[in-house]
Order: sequence, then C-alpha cells, then structure tokens
Amino acid sequence: MSSPDGTSTPDGSVSPTQAIIEAIAEHEGVDITDVEPPAYDPLFTVVNPEALDDLFHTTAGLATNVEVRLEYEGYEVLVRPGSDVDVRDLDSTNSIDSSFGD
Repeated sequence: MSSPDGTSTPDGSVSPTQAIIEAIAEHEGVDITDVEPPAYDPLFTVVNPEALDDLFHTTAGLATNVEVRLEYEGYEVLVRPGSDVDVRDLDSTNSIDSSFGD
C-alpha cells in the first residue's frame, strides 16, 4: 500500500507516521484527509515524525522486536515494524504501559 503524498517506503508500504494517521482514521471511521489540523493536533506534537520513520527504516529486517508506544488524540498507539499500528482508546484505568494483546 502506498500513500498519495509520497510517504511510502522503498518497499511500497506506508511510513510509520502515515500508518498512524491511517490507523486513527480507520478507528474513527473517517477519511485520512480528515485527520489534520485544526480538528487534530499535528503528529509532531507527540513524536518527531522523521525520527520515528528513520527508526523503523533503519531497523527494517534487523530488529523485529522494536516497538514505539505513544499517546495521540486520546489514543494509545503502538507502532511495530512493517507499518503495523494498533490504536486503543485511553481510559482512566490503563496507561501507556499497559500491554497490547497480540
């Protein structure tokens, strides 16, 4: 799957930052073009997008156990290699350290 805005990786998959936006849009049932300011904070307010993309680009095929967890727009977001992104609603009893199921 590639992205129309040029954020695809050399293997044709989307970048981790684009995968986060797509996962949020899917979770909310909106178009990916709706996940932008002013309705949503820019992703760079919670993570450096270039650093996140570089982390997974440089570890692709090397470190399959890399995970990045962050909070964005009221969700816990877990990013794994291969643009694998899980989105969960934050709730008052669980924190970002709570375990995501496989």
